[in-house]
Amino acid sequence: MNKPVGYVCSRKRQGDSPTVYELLPEKFKDLKAVGRLDKDSSGLILFTNDGDFAFRMTHPKFFKTKIYHVELDKNLEPLHQQMIGDFGVQLEDGISKLGLVRLEPEGASERRRFEVSMHEGRNRQIRRTFRALGYEVVKLHRIEFGNYKLEKLKPGEIIEVSGEN
Repeated sequence: MNKPVGYVCSRKRQGDSPTVYELLPEKFKDLKAVGRLDKDSSGLILFTNDGDFAFRMTHPKFFKTKIYHVELDKNLEPLHQQMIGDFGVQLEDGISKLGLVRLEPEGASERRRFEVSMHEGRNRQIRRTFRALGYEVVKLHRIEFGNYKLEKLKPGEIIEVSGEN
């Protein structure tokens, strides 16, 4: 599924926020969401009825890469980019190290849009990493999760796949 902003990855509504399960056809409502995204994030979410698959996709020992497009509220300082990618940023639950690739065209003065890759996925890790350095993530959109790619799915749209790609 391409999860739209504003939806929570929960079976129950949280306040007025709709859930991703409200977007699913009836025949998929019993599936488990794999690789949750917070309400303010969008992008690729997987659903499954296979517990082993969910474990292989989410446990850090399997090194499933997740790739996001991230937009910040202001330009990222080169030193901060190096800290995030090379050394990591200390968070309350450990060091957060992310792969960063700038998305602006070569020669552009903007340094706000990045492709971020990671192998783990602690709660709100990307947002917390940038916040620790004084930045706010204004857009976070997951485009890849392991071998699965969002490609051309529109927000709220789903496709059915079988087996592990």
